[in-house]
Amino acid sequence: MTQLWHLVEMKDGGPSWIHMMDRYTLSMSYQAWRRDPKTGPPQYRSQTVFEDATPEMVRDFFWDDDFRSKWDDMLASSTNVEDCPSTGTMVVHWIRKFPFFCSDREYIIGRRIWEYEGSYFCVTKGVHYPSIPRRNKPRRVDLYYSSWCIRAVESRKNDGQLTACEVLLFHYEDMGIPNEIAKLGIRQGMWGAVKKIEPGLRAYQKARASGAPLSHPVKMAQINTKISPEFVKSLEESDDTSEVGKADVVEKPKGGNLPKVLFIGGILVLAFSLNHGLLTKAVIFSGAQKFRNLRRKRPEVRH
Repeated sequence: MTQLWHLVEMKDGGPSWIHMMDRYTLSMSYQAWRRDPKTGPPQYRSQTVFEDATPEMVRDFFWDDDFRSKWDDMLASSTNVEDCPSTGTMVVHWIRKFPFFCSDREYIIGRRIWEYEGSYFCVTKGVHYPSIPRRNKPRRVDLYYSSWCIRAVESRKNDGQLTACEVLLFHYEDMGIPNEIAKLGIRQGMWGAVKKIEPGLRAYQKARASGAPLSHPVKMAQINTKISPEFVKSLEESDDTSEVGKADVVEKPKGGNLPKVLFIGGILVLAFSLNHGLLTKAVIFSGAQKFRNLRRKRPEVRH
């Protein structure tokens, strides 16, 4: 989580962020930025603030794969491959539905949560898992990283109460779509996709308030690694801002224990939208619509 810490503190040493948008609803605000590294796909940063929500509830909401199917219609299937009950580390296998003109995508994701003074640093990253063979379809996304910091902030009511929840999200992935098409689709469709998250969160809050049992992913989300003040001090003094761009091999050896995924020489990190699935949807649908419009406007060529 070293890189994530530096990203949150705006001290990662990367290119400057380009502001994309500011949007609001009655109980949610959203801002987004983009930057283009010298190599690799574009990276995205977003800040979302939900009114009347706790960091713990939002943390559980994004981790709950069982409930996700109720609000994320692109999730075709989700399977828990293995986990570590002492650290909360999980490896999950996702299949995501894409429109008819693009094949579905497969993800093998390692994920883990750290906690510091009530803030949650959540890291998810594509990992290699040799026992799940690669197939022609769905296409596997190897380069995937999505990390966010969840913390309590003051409500827009300006009453001095920390009753709102801020989500700082950093995300990138290589879906096999040209970068310029991806950037176009995201700009055109991001807000329309992101604003659909809040109804899912409010439904989740109601379900939890009614006493709905906790799913296994949520139980794992509540197992967090505590960050010590000494470690925070070392992060503040560190100038190591190198990016991690490769998936890790995390399958445990036979007879061994689940390795400490998301660790590379200490603790792992890196960068890119509030919700991977919704951002993907923005890329595909808005990009396709944009190019359909361009095609309609193309002047006829007579011979």
